[in-house]
Amino acid sequence: MRAARLTAWRAPLEIGAVPDPTPAEWGVVLRVLACGICRSDWHAWTGADPDVILPMIPGHEFCGEVVAVGAGVNRWRVGDRVIAPFILACGRCGDCAAGHQTICANQVVPGFTCDGAFAEYVAVSHADTNLTTLPEAMAPEIAAALGCRVTTAWQALVGRAELKPGEWLAVFGGGGVGISALLLGRALGARVVVVDVVDEKLDFAHALGADAVVNAAKVDAIAAVRDVTGGGAHVSVEALGIEATTVAAMRSLRKLGRMVQIGMPAGEHSAMTLPMDALYSGQLTLQGTRGMPSWRYPSLISLIEGGHVDLSPLVTRKVALSQASDELAAFDHPAPPGVAVITDFAS
Repeated sequence: MRAARLTAWRAPLEIGAVPDPTPAEWGVVLRVLACGICRSDWHAWTGADPDVILPMIPGHEFCGEVVAVGAGVNRWRVGDRVIAPFILACGRCGDCAAGHQTICANQVVPGFTCDGAFAEYVAVSHADTNLTTLPEAMAPEIAAALGCRVTTAWQALVGRAELKPGEWLAVFGGGGVGISALLLGRALGARVVVVDVVDEKLDFAHALGADAVVNAAKVDAIAAVRDVTGGGAHVSVEALGIEATTVAAMRSLRKLGRMVQIGMPAGEHSAMTLPMDALYSGQLTLQGTRGMPSWRYPSLISLIEGGHVDLSPLVTRKVALSQASDELAAFDHPAPPGVAVITDFAS
């Protein structure tokens, strides 16, 4: 098969032929229909993620068609179109039994602990536990986002912060997961303010329904958010993994506010100095989140299929496999609005 491999940190991906994957007993092989290019892939590309051992095929945000099935798989057949979460849980441990698949000690993460989906085919372990049917009416490039950015935002808002209609949501970071949080927050009945430092991204967020936008490069973002929300947001999400925005997300909350850390802190940001005085005096709730358990997919897909949220504006670039290196390098600087998804694996 044709694949793009990471063979050296920050180097262009090596595109060429590699052996086709085969299914494990409890796994399947998918023909990849679409795969998103995510900031987490950039962390792997820079060498900031210690789980990645070279060479590695990146790509953790994907959907595909089943082309091979392991002997132990019961739910899936060749020809089924499915969505895969980026955390592939074992389905057998105590945490999985309790519904906490995202903390499964036996988890597999394509693109980080095993080869991912920057390729024509990808192996998916524990298929019965993890895979979800790809709705017929959903475009593959949209479904790919359900492997990471959209589902991560849904889990943050619904599973962690329990965002309520009428509350103010402050989103720090206008990238893919931040825009997903905006769209989903609006669908849940919240009012949303988006904070970034790039006017183009803020204009994009405003066009997608943000009630307010704040350019942190031009104004005091904390003061601006507190002013717009009438005393502070009820919920804030940090979608970059950077200390400055994490601190701002905390200080932008009203008392008893809830913050969810969505952005992946890596490299120099893996350890942060946080305002514990704000946590204490404001009696804040600070939570982390990573991925989404598979049992939450039906509620999210129902929201989408019911027409309550339109995710199509999220994908602004459909690219070829040969363009993946350029998209990864673009994360070194403020990237363009929206997300890039690989849909052409032949060029």
